[in-house]
Amino acid sequence: MMYYSTNKKTPSVTLKQAVVKGLAADNGLFMPGRIEKIEPSFFDNIQHLSFQEIAFEVAKKFFGEDVDEVSLKEIVYDTLAFDCPVVKITDDIYSLELFHGPTLAFKDVGARFMARLLSYFLGDNQKQVHVLVATSGDTGSAVANGFLGVEGIHVHVLYPKGKVSKIQESQFTTLGQNITALEVDGTFDDCQRLVKTAFLDEELNKKLMLTSANSINVARFLPQAFYYFNAYARLKEKGVLENRDLVVSVPSGNFGNLTAGLFAREMGLPVAQFLAANNQNDVVYEYLKTSEYNPRPSVETIANAMDVGAPSNFARILDLFKHSHEKISSVLKGFRYSNEQIRETIKNVFSQTGYLCDPHGACGYQALADFLQPNQTGVFLETAHPAKFTETVAQVVGASNMEIPQRLASFLKEDKQVKKLGNDFQDFKKYLLPGKF
Repeated sequence: MMYYSTNKKTPSVTLKQAVVKGLAADNGLFMPGRIEKIEPSFFDNIQHLSFQEIAFEVAKKFFGEDVDEVSLKEIVYDTLAFDCPVVKITDDIYSLELFHGPTLAFKDVGARFMARLLSYFLGDNQKQVHVLVATSGDTGSAVANGFLGVEGIHVHVLYPKGKVSKIQESQFTTLGQNITALEVDGTFDDCQRLVKTAFLDEELNKKLMLTSANSINVARFLPQAFYYFNAYARLKEKGVLENRDLVVSVPSGNFGNLTAGLFAREMGLPVAQFLAANNQNDVVYEYLKTSEYNPRPSVETIANAMDVGAPSNFARILDLFKHSHEKISSVLKGFRYSNEQIRETIKNVFSQTGYLCDPHGACGYQALADFLQPNQTGVFLETAHPAKFTETVAQVVGASNMEIPQRLASFLKEDKQVKKLGNDFQDFKKYLLPGKF
């Protein structure tokens, strides 16, 4: 399958080129030339299939023309060596727990899948590949751990100084080997700008093979569609979708995860409505209300992984629906929550149900609570383990109710290895040039 740029000012490329390059030459994001439909009969018995079996069928629709079936199955089954259960919160609201991977965050699947797919395409290539990734929290740890020790690939993680949780930071600053952490004096938007500018710099691209592992890379965001099919299967398995519409609520920052959900719907997944649950970074929320899209600097919140003022993947949503505000706003409803509202939701859900949300999942839950109508069942994506946000969550529910998993605690015991960087591109370029790292 060929992949085109959302800006449509550069020729289409192969999947391999899209994955290796990451960003199109015209600064657009790659989109698959077509979206293959899933046969309706597939959903009749989907509840009897495992997460891996479902994901493999979906992956064939995305990647089957470009990756041989045996290799693709190996990649999928290796990537999804854990489960993503659906947990009942109330009679109408369920949580899809996406935090059972290596770093206890939903981005583990996309990061690991991309690492395996990139290795498949590179084969015996002798030139080292440099993966540039900007993170507002969980992306950095997922990518760093997904690519750790992968031969021929060096990962450079850019993160905003003082704006990620201690546990998140420890998951990508303590690894060493082929992982370098860059603490940027600025915001996530500054980190994302540095990465994007590097991809467009002619000198850098002549001397280095660069790619991205942010959700701007098709190999990172497309596998997240697996989650939505699995959610439908597990809810159907519980028998809660009989004569009821499914509503999916997605905590949204850079909008890669939600975009993957919209792709799943276009493939035929029976989702009646998507909800974009935002924190105070609300440019897409405002677009849905007004049809005006005005990116602006991000605002720091307690749901830090969603602190994005110019979400890259919104370009894919616009392209998917041919820039029709009417179509987008009919499929997608926006919600916005302040820090105080997020804290209140964490507190209320825990006291009333015993379920502990992280700040991002709390936004997803509250959007469902505010939206659901009779004859609808809602599932929100619980995107990370609440222990990754101990400082915030413990203040709300009490430290005695916080249990830190051993694999998170182990990261905190390791020494940080960090390079400090300003937010000027020329400084970043000097760092990247051969011999500088």
